[in-house]
Formats: sequence, C-alpha cells, structure tokens
Amino acid sequence: MSQQTPNQPNLTPSNPARGMLTIGDKFPAFKLEATVAIDKKLDDNFKVISSDDFKGKWRVHFFWPLDFTFVCPTEIAEFNNQLGQFKDRGAAVLGASCDSKFVHLAWRKEHPELKKLQFPMLSDYQKHLCEALGILHKQAGVPLRATFIVDPENTIRWVDVCDLSVGRSVKEVIRVLDALQTGELCPCGWEKGKDTLKVA
Repeated sequence: MSQQTPNQPNLTPSNPARGMLTIGDKFPAFKLEATVAIDKKLDDNFKVISSDDFKGKWRVHFFWPLDFTFVCPTEIAEFNNQLGQFKDRGAAVLGASCDSKFVHLAWRKEHPELKKLQFPMLSDYQKHLCEALGILHKQAGVPLRATFIVDPENTIRWVDVCDLSVGRSVKEVIRVLDALQTGELCPCGWEKGKDTLKVA
C-alpha cells in the first residue's frame, strides 16, 4: 500500500498579507492528490490533479471545513446532484478540504450520499492552496465554506464565503455562473432565459 505523500502544490499566490483573494485575482496554480473513486484497487482511487488540467475552462472550486462533519455532506451531495448543470455550461467542479486523500476515501465509503460522487475531492493536506487563497478560519485553522468561480483565463470572477455553520446554495452558484457567461449586464435576481440590461 502506498503511503500518503505530502502534497507539494505548485502555488503562485498573491501577497498573503492581502488576505483572501478576490474578484480579478488569478486563481493560484496547484497540483494536489485527489480521491476520485472508492471501488478500485487502493491506489487507483486516487489521482494527481493540477490547474493545468483545466486550462481554458470555467471552473468552480468549493471548499469545506472537515470530512466526517454534518453540514458538509449536504453541500457536497448537492454539487453532485447538480453536476450535469455545470457540465452543460462547460464548467468543471472541484471540491476540497485539508483532509488527507485516505480520509476522503473513508468518508466516501461510509456516507451513503457520497458514494457516487462524480467530481474529485482534492486533498490540500498541507493547506498551501487554502493559505494562498486566504480562506483558513483564523481560530479553527480549517477552510471556510468558500466558493470560487474561475473563468477560462484563470481569473476569479465570483467569491462566496459562508460561516462554518451555514451551508451554501448550489443553485446560486449556477445562477451566477450563467450570468457571468453571458458577458452582459445582469440585474438583481437575473436567471437564465431572462433579458439582460441594455445600455442605450
């Protein structure tokens, strides 16, 4: 059995003194191990995934505090339920926490709603990516419930961060992705199929 190897992501963060990365910043480059299956030979359940794998694509990165908790699986399962919506929009979904790939695997095997996930669970085991993004909870030291929509130029276009106790809305992530992909002015509450704003 292979041993857990420390993640050594290739990160190019902005000045960490700035705090959390935000709209217009480039999403940090990364190379992390991920749990991608639960029913294969042990090593085949894991895969190294990097930002280079998604060049020229829309991406949705979402982070949760810890595996084997209570709110987190409701969010992860809903992202999986809505995965077809993201694929229809040409967007990749990547979930992440600071748990090891083995903890991800054990959790997926144990939790009925996580057994059939179709997107990777990244292991930011050394917290390099979370630190680069500025999303670690100051007291708990775990990732906040942060979501980033990243465009094909690797520019962060939307950021949402929830308290540790509050789950995010996946439908809102899809709504904002739709709005961003129009490249137009979208009024409050705009939804796909509705008129955008026209400037005279």
